[in-house]
Amino acid sequence: MTVYYVNSVTGSDRNSGTAQKSAFETLSKVESLKLKPGDSVLLAKGSVFNEQFDIKYSGSESAPIKIGSYGTGAAPVIHSSGDGIHSLYASNIVIENLKISNIGGSGIYGGSVTNWTVRDVEIAKTGLSENAGAVTFRSSKNVTVEDSKISGVKGDGFWIEKVDGVKLLNNTVTSANGSTADAVQVNDSSNILIKGNHLDQTDASTPKGVIALVRATNAVVEDNVLTGGGFGISAPAGKNVAIRDNDISGYHGYSWSFAVGLGDQGNARDYDISGNHIHDGAWGVAVSGPSGASYTRTNIKVHDNVFDDLSQAALKVDRPASGSFYNNTIETGTKATSISPAIADAHTFTVKGNHTVANVETALASPVAKTAAVTEASADPAVVAVHDNLKIFTDTGDAHRGNLLDNDSSDNDTLVLRRFGDETVGKHGLTLTGEYGEIHVDREGNYAYTLDETKLPDHSGHVSESFSYGINDGSSHHSDADTLTVFIHLDGLLS
Repeated sequence: MTVYYVNSVTGSDRNSGTAQKSAFETLSKVESLKLKPGDSVLLAKGSVFNEQFDIKYSGSESAPIKIGSYGTGAAPVIHSSGDGIHSLYASNIVIENLKISNIGGSGIYGGSVTNWTVRDVEIAKTGLSENAGAVTFRSSKNVTVEDSKISGVKGDGFWIEKVDGVKLLNNTVTSANGSTADAVQVNDSSNILIKGNHLDQTDASTPKGVIALVRATNAVVEDNVLTGGGFGISAPAGKNVAIRDNDISGYHGYSWSFAVGLGDQGNARDYDISGNHIHDGAWGVAVSGPSGASYTRTNIKVHDNVFDDLSQAALKVDRPASGSFYNNTIETGTKATSISPAIADAHTFTVKGNHTVANVETALASPVAKTAAVTEASADPAVVAVHDNLKIFTDTGDAHRGNLLDNDSSDNDTLVLRRFGDETVGKHGLTLTGEYGEIHVDREGNYAYTLDETKLPDHSGHVSESFSYGINDGSSHHSDADTLTVFIHLDGLLS
């Protein structure tokens, strides 16, 4: 396992490259080496490299090849008329702590690669000679990009195509420019997690949208802040897609603009859209498609969302579909649903249990004490909870997500709460820890939320977190399930 050092200022390609004082000068010198598993290539901070860096060799799962930086000062920068970092067929690669800018093609391009991790990389001004994704992966497997920043690029921020195993975590994309550009475009991929990202298309020139998730299988999009664009999340065709706990706003520009849209480019099955705050836009959730197309849209669940400040309805269903719209909160003045008469008459898309509030923003923004406090859900107007009623459903023999309520004959056949996942539950109920606070639920289903303001993010707007628990009566084969989603208005708390 060898560490190679590269310094564009003090290095020389005649050096050994194996010590900081004998660093190489160019990336092309590194390319001439046959890197082995466990090797590292470290670029000196303050260096600028005006060349494409080709990664030709693979690491192993236990000993990846690492590309990073060393020293003090600004991150090393790669400029290139082609791609910044380019690779075909390499596996087990880690790229971190670099800057890639003023690039003709993609900042990072990987084709037919496996097990790549990109972290703490800044990418700006890419696609200058072609409309390319700032980060592009094609026909690959197990790709993770985390804690990275993309800004001012020509083309998509991320272009992911035919990749099995995608994780985009805690990244920032600002202004992916162009009439066909999205902050994130994922095509024909599977096992996808897009979580904790801040994606802002507000100032992009003629952007298409924020996230395009096309023909996805097994995808989760959660806890993201999405702003601007012609749409928030387009998931036009796919299977087993969860879109939850996102803040989606500012999507304008077209009469069809939507926060979440599906069903217009193929079959869409098993979608769960929940816990989102959808505001300042046109349509909320749109289940639609071209007339005459024979796409199927089945088991579409839209629940426990908050909708406000929309020029169109919170839900649009104008093509044949099956599903439900329930337990959503809708601000007065926002139309709840727009469902075509034929679909309404078919009774395939149910609407129930939704409620209207006079003003979501007022409720969320009311003053509150600046210290953490225990609150009975709506007692604190800056912390608004959306609460599902307890439901009974037939036991199909599943594991009930690990939530158990055993029948205890020694307790006069009363139901005794035993466990939640790996947590043992005492006689006083269940306490679960979330990202921003704790929820305590007693055995009668009463709950209280404790907010820890030290855990809140430092941006303005809204955040949310959801707590779910279930209880299974093993003797009569029925289960109860309950969900509590807490919406926190940061401006109201911190002003």
